Amino acid sequence: MDSDLGLRRGVESRLEFIEFRLFWDGHVNRSDIIETFGVSINQASADLNRYLGLAETNMVYDKSARTYVRSSSFKPIFHKPDATRYLSQIRSIADGIIMPNEAWIGSVPGFSCAPTPARGVSASILRGVVTAIKRKEALEVLYQSMSSPDPSWRWIAPHALAFDGFRWHARAHCAKSDKFKDFVLSRIGEARGSRPSDTEASLDTDWHCKVDLIIAPHPDLSAGQRKAIELDYAMDRGRTTISVKRALLYYALKRLGLDTDPSARRPQDQQIVLLNVDHMAAQNAIGAK
Repeated sequence: MDSDLGLRRGVESRLEFIEFRLFWDGHVNRSDIIETFGVSINQASADLNRYLGLAETNMVYDKSARTYVRSSSFKPIFHKPDATRYLSQIRSIADGIIMPNEAWIGSVPGFSCAPTPARGVSASILRGVVTAIKRKEALEVLYQSMSSPDPSWRWIAPHALAFDGFRWHARAHCAKSDKFKDFVLSRIGEARGSRPSDTEASLDTDWHCKVDLIIAPHPDLSAGQRKAIELDYAMDRGRTTISVKRALLYYALKRLGLDTDPSARRPQDQQIVLLNVDHMAAQNAIGAK
């Protein structure tokens, strides 16, 4: 696929990588490109020369260090500096999703992440659910719900996957209750059959309906503390709006600590409050039906 500059996607990706390294690490050389993309020395040299031709003032060659370094007039044209993208690579390394040498980050800084308990999702179960979604089929599964002491077999017709911040779910229509529900993937013990499903995903109104959470700093914080929270959540004029599917509203409120009365915790612990709390309570009630 060609870019706006008429470049093939592979070439553009390597030029973006050059810019990523220049912005975050301050330098880049041929070996970086070779190790990351597995290209030849000639190709890596051509990529650096091509980048110089497009952004001549962005880097200069340091003969003593034998590497290109970011210039003082650096202005990105391929890579929009994004802290979230940088930190997500560190998180992926921490979670074991990628190895440090697979990240675009050159020199990975020291880091640690609060541990997230591993969820025992079976690869074969996940494959079965994904296959059912793609084929618009129903799947018979042995599911352990928290409302019953023992697992039971039931037919579900999954149409999407959902992540609540800790666990992966299958969003599916349950034939047993005739409702759309969330099924925790790690609680599906077995799957023993599939069949065509005539359940339309469009009927899952909670999945297709979005609601807005309007949040603000806790009013009892000091002016300096409120300003810090505004920066934490990239608020504009003391508030921000988070859009969430109504099907995931319960999880979103819980993860943000907005599922309880804010007066039950110290302002320094609660930190944010929900401004449209009455509306959210109504939406949560609708989703729970």
